[in-house]
Amino acid sequence: MTESIQTIALTTIDGQPATLGDYAGKVLLVVNVASKCGLTPQYEGLEQLYRDKKDAGLEVLGFPANDFKGQEPGSEAEIQQFCQLTYDVTFPMFSKIAVTGEGIHPLYAQLVAAQPQATGDGPMREKLAGFGIEPNPAPGVLWNFEKFLIGRDGKVAGRFAPDVTAADPRLLAAIDAALAQ
Repeated sequence: MTESIQTIALTTIDGQPATLGDYAGKVLLVVNVASKCGLTPQYEGLEQLYRDKKDAGLEVLGFPANDFKGQEPGSEAEIQQFCQLTYDVTFPMFSKIAVTGEGIHPLYAQLVAAQPQATGDGPMREKLAGFGIEPNPAPGVLWNFEKFLIGRDGKVAGRFAPDVTAADPRLLAAIDAALAQ
């Protein structure tokens, strides 16, 4: 039997043990983040979303990953400092993990298995190919800033392509629906 997504061992960016179960009863937006990506400015929108909906029960959880073109090369301390100084990030951040490939973290293996299709998939995949970058094959995580939505019940409720921003009506509608449950 597979381990529950709620009990998978995680580590916060400052080295503390954690699980998604620590956020039981909340709606979670799990995002693989990177500091040196064209999509890095999404931190700003994610932080605004977190501030707007935190009191309603939303937690944005950032998981730095260096899986795509080495766009997250820093240490946890460097990543944390960058996020705080550049984007005033206050949402929870976790230690760097792999979100694809052989070393994929168990959390991401389960997220992808639970939700193999991403809403909005296509434009980003084509853009990467246009830059001569071989897109990670589906159902794997395509790139930095892919988003997984987990409902209050701890089940994966949605997945959104990297170029679906925090202000995208499709993402906001899914978050609001999850918060209403």
